[in-house]
Amino acid sequence: MSERTSYEPGVPSWVDLSSPDTDASATFYSGLFGWELQSAGPVEETGGYGMFTLRGKQVAGVGPIMQEGQPPVWSVYVATDDADASAERAASAGASVLVAPMDVMDAGRMAVFAHPAAGVLGVWQAGRHTGAELVNEPGALNWNELQTRDVDGAKAFGQAVFGWKPQDQDFGGMTYTLFNVGDTGVAGAMTTPSQVPDEVPAFWLSYFTVEDCDASVARVQELGGRAFGAPHTLEGVGRFAVVADPHGATFGVIAGEPPAE
Repeated sequence: MSERTSYEPGVPSWVDLSSPDTDASATFYSGLFGWELQSAGPVEETGGYGMFTLRGKQVAGVGPIMQEGQPPVWSVYVATDDADASAERAASAGASVLVAPMDVMDAGRMAVFAHPAAGVLGVWQAGRHTGAELVNEPGALNWNELQTRDVDGAKAFGQAVFGWKPQDQDFGGMTYTLFNVGDTGVAGAMTTPSQVPDEVPAFWLSYFTVEDCDASVARVQELGGRAFGAPHTLEGVGRFAVVADPHGATFGVIAGEPPAE
């Protein structure tokens, strides 16, 4: 189902981009995914936050970098029915609360926290804004994946805060952990690849569906972004690649059906 109007607690429901130049980011993602940028409201109320839309449906958010030293990054928000309780559980599980629970006008209530093993995550308690209105189709969010050097610590955190049930699987000779809500996989985790510098903390990678992975990687580079290696095909998953936009925000693109080899 690609159109969504609600999310069960524990399911990632929204992603947004922190950008040093939201207009330039809008140009890049419009050229890549066909997104249009819409203001979320008056700047004095929203801080310049905007919504990326596809076919008139909200698919992701974008806002300006709010403090010096903040990197351009895609952030993941997990649905909750109580942002305050989620933040309390996160703090009890060893996280630092970066943004205390706060109302975002009538859109909803949010909090953001960071954990050494589970990275930076937000929670979203829906009000008027329920989350991404399109998923799992070209130009829309497909998957969120944690890369961490402490998968066991991330498992414990996810269970304590979101009730995630971890399930280890073998993918191409490596162990990949699914985080499940009930019997449904909602996110994943893997050991940080060896080529990632040691100083890089645990981080989340958001993947967006594309029709043609190789063509999308080429388009990223035409638009001023970069690719981290060539696309890969994984049986049962698809063809995917990790890329970055011109400001350095990293994300993934994935074509759901593997091409004929």
